[in-house]
Amino acid sequence: MVTNDLITIEITSIQQLPEVAEKLLGWGSGIYVWLFEGEMGAGKTTLIQALCNALQVQSITNSPTFSIVNEYETMDGGVVYHFDFYRIKSEEEALDMGVEEYLDSGYLCFVEWPDKIATLWPDEYICIQITNDGTGTRAVIATKVDSTN
Repeated sequence: MVTNDLITIEITSIQQLPEVAEKLLGWGSGIYVWLFEGEMGAGKTTLIQALCNALQVQSITNSPTFSIVNEYETMDGGVVYHFDFYRIKSEEEALDMGVEEYLDSGYLCFVEWPDKIATLWPDEYICIQITNDGTGTRAVIATKVDSTN
Protein backbone atom coordinates (compact mmCIF):
# COMPACT_ATOMS: atom_id res chain seq x y z
CA MET A 1 0.00 0.00 0.00
CA VAL A 2 1.35 3.40 -0.96
CA THR A 3 0.05 6.52 0.72
CA ASN A 4 0.41 9.76 -1.17
CA ASP A 5 -0.80 12.45 1.16
CA LEU A 6 -2.01 13.05 4.70
CA ILE A 7 -3.97 15.82 6.37
CA THR A 8 -4.84 16.19 10.06
CA ILE A 9 -7.57 18.52 11.29
CA GLU A 10 -8.54 19.17 14.90
CA ILE A 11 -12.20 19.94 15.53
CA THR A 12 -13.19 21.58 18.81
CA SER A 13 -16.66 22.78 17.79
CA ILE A 14 -19.41 21.57 15.50
CA GLN A 15 -19.44 25.08 14.00
CA GLN A 16 -16.10 24.23 12.35
CA LEU A 17 -17.63 21.45 10.24
CA PRO A 18 -18.55 23.53 7.16
CA GLU A 19 -14.95 24.77 6.90
CA VAL A 20 -13.57 21.27 7.56
CA ALA A 21 -15.84 19.81 4.87
CA GLU A 22 -14.72 22.37 2.29
CA LYS A 23 -11.07 21.75 3.14
CA LEU A 24 -11.42 17.96 2.85
CA LEU A 25 -13.36 18.16 -0.42
CA GLY A 26 -10.74 20.41 -1.98
CA TRP A 27 -7.90 18.24 -0.71
CA GLY A 28 -9.57 14.99 -1.81
CA SER A 29 -10.85 16.17 -5.17
CA GLY A 30 -10.77 13.45 -7.82
CA ILE A 31 -10.90 10.53 -5.39
CA TYR A 32 -14.38 9.06 -5.21
CA VAL A 33 -14.31 6.46 -2.44
CA TRP A 34 -13.94 7.78 1.11
CA LEU A 35 -13.73 5.29 3.99
CA PHE A 36 -14.70 6.60 7.44
CA GLU A 37 -13.30 4.85 10.50
CA GLY A 38 -13.90 5.60 14.16
CA GLU A 39 -15.69 4.30 17.19
CA MET A 40 -19.46 4.48 17.54
CA GLY A 41 -20.32 8.13 18.21
CA ALA A 42 -16.98 9.47 16.92
CA GLY A 43 -18.75 11.72 14.42
CA LYS A 44 -18.57 9.80 11.14
CA THR A 45 -22.17 10.48 10.14
CA THR A 46 -21.99 14.10 11.30
CA LEU A 47 -18.90 14.72 9.18
CA ILE A 48 -20.54 13.04 6.18
CA GLN A 49 -23.58 15.30 6.66
CA ALA A 50 -21.26 18.33 6.58
CA LEU A 51 -19.60 17.02 3.42
CA CYS A 52 -23.01 16.51 1.80
CA ASN A 53 -24.06 20.04 2.77
CA ALA A 54 -20.89 21.40 1.16
CA LEU A 55 -21.71 19.37 -1.96
CA GLN A 56 -25.20 20.93 -1.97
CA VAL A 57 -27.06 17.67 -1.51
CA GLN A 58 -30.77 18.41 -1.97
CA SER A 59 -32.20 15.92 0.53
CA ILE A 60 -31.75 15.34 4.23
CA THR A 61 -28.77 13.14 4.96
CA ASN A 62 -29.16 10.45 7.58
CA SER A 63 -27.19 7.37 8.46
CA PRO A 64 -28.29 4.50 6.21
CA THR A 65 -27.91 2.00 9.06
CA PHE A 66 -31.02 0.04 8.17
CA SER A 67 -31.02 0.50 4.39
CA ILE A 68 -27.20 0.08 4.08
CA VAL A 69 -26.99 2.73 1.33
CA ASN A 70 -28.60 6.11 0.77
CA GLU A 71 -28.40 7.94 -2.54
CA TYR A 72 -28.37 11.72 -2.53
CA GLU A 73 -28.62 14.07 -5.50
CA THR A 74 -26.68 17.32 -5.55
CA MET A 75 -27.94 20.65 -6.91
CA ASP A 76 -25.79 20.21 -10.02
CA GLY A 77 -27.24 16.77 -10.80
CA GLY A 78 -24.41 14.77 -9.25
CA VAL A 79 -24.88 11.79 -6.98
CA VAL A 80 -23.42 10.92 -3.58
CA TYR A 81 -23.71 7.42 -2.10
CA HIS A 82 -23.58 6.99 1.68
CA PHE A 83 -23.03 3.49 3.03
CA ASP A 84 -23.24 2.16 6.58
CA PHE A 85 -21.99 -1.41 6.78
CA TYR A 86 -22.27 -1.69 10.57
CA ARG A 87 -25.07 -4.29 10.43
CA ILE A 88 -23.84 -6.51 7.58
CA LYS A 89 -22.62 -9.94 8.56
CA SER A 90 -20.39 -10.70 5.56
CA GLU A 91 -18.86 -9.18 2.46
CA GLU A 92 -21.21 -11.40 0.44
CA GLU A 93 -24.12 -9.24 1.64
CA ALA A 94 -22.34 -6.18 0.24
CA LEU A 95 -21.64 -7.97 -3.04
CA ASP A 96 -25.29 -9.06 -3.27
CA MET A 97 -26.42 -5.42 -3.00
CA GLY A 98 -24.02 -4.43 -5.80
CA VAL A 99 -21.42 -2.53 -3.79
CA GLU A 100 -18.77 -2.95 -6.48
CA GLU A 101 -20.92 -1.11 -9.02
CA TYR A 102 -21.39 1.76 -6.58
CA LEU A 103 -17.67 1.96 -5.77
CA ASP A 104 -16.80 1.91 -9.48
CA SER A 105 -19.52 4.42 -10.47
CA GLY A 106 -17.32 7.52 -10.51
CA TYR A 107 -19.63 9.16 -7.98
CA LEU A 108 -18.60 10.01 -4.44
CA CYS A 109 -19.06 7.07 -2.07
CA PHE A 110 -18.86 7.76 1.67
CA VAL A 111 -18.47 4.46 3.53
CA GLU A 112 -18.97 4.00 7.27
CA TRP A 113 -17.61 0.80 8.88
CA PRO A 114 -15.42 -0.04 5.86
CA ASP A 115 -13.60 -2.80 7.76
CA LYS A 116 -16.70 -4.94 7.12
CA ILE A 117 -15.83 -4.93 3.38
CA ALA A 118 -12.04 -4.72 3.61
CA THR A 119 -11.27 -6.94 0.61
CA LEU A 120 -13.64 -4.94 -1.61
CA TRP A 121 -11.91 -1.57 -1.28
CA PRO A 122 -10.79 -0.06 -4.59
CA ASP A 123 -7.12 0.61 -5.38
CA GLU A 124 -7.54 4.33 -4.75
CA TYR A 125 -9.44 5.80 -1.81
CA ILE A 126 -9.33 8.24 1.08
CA CYS A 127 -9.26 6.83 4.59
CA ILE A 128 -10.64 9.16 7.25
CA GLN A 129 -9.97 8.20 10.87
CA ILE A 130 -11.93 10.16 13.48
CA THR A 131 -10.87 10.03 17.12
CA ASN A 132 -12.45 11.66 20.16
CA ASP A 133 -10.20 12.60 23.08
CA GLY A 134 -13.09 12.53 25.57
CA THR A 135 -13.19 16.31 26.03
CA GLY A 136 -15.17 17.01 22.87
CA THR A 137 -12.13 17.56 20.66
CA ARG A 138 -11.93 15.31 17.65
CA ALA A 139 -9.02 14.63 15.35
CA VAL A 140 -9.72 13.92 11.70
CA ILE A 141 -6.79 12.19 10.03
CA ALA A 142 -7.31 11.77 6.30
CA THR A 143 -4.96 9.75 4.12
CA LYS A 144 -4.97 9.37 0.35
CA VAL A 145 -4.20 5.77 -0.58
CA ASP A 146 -3.25 4.47 -4.01
CA SER A 147 -2.19 0.83 -4.04
CA THR A 148 -1.51 0.75 -7.78
CA ASN A 149 1.92 2.42 -7.38
